Amino acid sequence: MHIQDDNEPYDQINVVPMLDLAYVLLVIFIIMTTASVQGIKVNLPKASNAPSLAKPQTKAITITDGGQIFLDTYPVSLDELRTQLGALKAANPELPVVVKGDTVVEYGRVMEVLELLGQLDITQLGLVTQKLVK
Repeated sequence: MHIQDDNEPYDQINVVPMLDLAYVLLVIFIIMTTASVQGIKVNLPKASNAPSLAKPQTKAITITDGGQIFLDTYPVSLDELRTQLGALKAANPELPVVVKGDTVVEYGRVMEVLELLGQLDITQLGLVTQKLVK
């Protein structure tokens, strides 16, 4: 075994710290991509120029193809939705809400939710669509 003198240049690179960094970055990437996936999967209608309406405190109301209503990811009835949104509106008067309705859901079911939002005086409202692919 050759003992290296302080004046001799290094002829090997220690890659262990680089591998540690690569593993940490890989773990962070995996955690961030799985954390951003949330909500209930629905088939959204398409729109040509849909602006991004997501805000940090935005509440999402999802209406599935079977007519089931979800607040964020929790199933609720219309009365439960009214109660929970009323409490959230009292805490934040500028409560932003987005409505995601499946393309095959009955129009009347979406209108019931929109009417409830109007009764609660929620004016920060958005309808979620997919971008139209040409």
